[in-house]
Amino acid sequence: MTTPNAPGSGPLILVEALTRAFFVGGEEVRALRGVTFGINRGEWVAIIGQSGSGKSTLMNVLGCLDTPTSGRYMLNGKDVSRMDDDDLAVIRNVEIGFIFQTFQLLPRETALANVELPLVYRGMPAKERRERARAALDKVQLTHRMHHRPNELSGGQRQRVAIARALVSEPSMLLADEPTGNLDSATGEEIVRLFEQLHQAGHTLVLVTHEPKLAARCPRAIRLSDGEIIADGPGPVVALGGTGVLPQAGHA
Repeated sequence: MTTPNAPGSGPLILVEALTRAFFVGGEEVRALRGVTFGINRGEWVAIIGQSGSGKSTLMNVLGCLDTPTSGRYMLNGKDVSRMDDDDLAVIRNVEIGFIFQTFQLLPRETALANVELPLVYRGMPAKERRERARAALDKVQLTHRMHHRPNELSGGQRQRVAIARALVSEPSMLLADEPTGNLDSATGEEIVRLFEQLHQAGHTLVLVTHEPKLAARCPRAIRLSDGEIIADGPGPVVALGGTGVLPQAGHA
């Protein structure tokens, strides 16, 4: 597997004046209101906010599951703001490794087969994708469980399989949605330590959460409220109630 780009080697994500509006019962709901920020390659950033803050909408846009109403979103040098569904599907498969709270593993498949799945969609030959899946499972220290199905794994092991699946495509960024939400505190701590290792290895991590203690473990946190950024700075400061410093786009 290739080595990710080191921190400071340039912006991977650039979001400028991003808005997203919905119509509910004939009334406009503005979920995002002119959001602007940048994330450099190799950064580990938490996006934090309570229910209704706009963080889930922002996650959907960053994950290319939705498109903005206005503004621009650049991902790895590509303007994905106005791409059609087919192009967005390609971007999701190539550029983004998703990690979900509910793991979203195929229950009848082994850990190895679940990790292989993104490479199946790419049409990669079976031998190559199996080798890469094993390497990804080794990275999360789970090769000894690769032939087990999800119901034979603990919650922490299932999340490790999900992380390996996110890694196997060698994406530009890992996008994690409440990754410890279904885990007890001790298992959640194991997953956070794994994220720390991935960050130290140079992976770009974007973690979406409503948990201040989890966001405080990240070097940087962006806090949303009512669709706007109200703080952006060191994770412990922003997540635990500090004001942070609002940066220009491309903040390192």
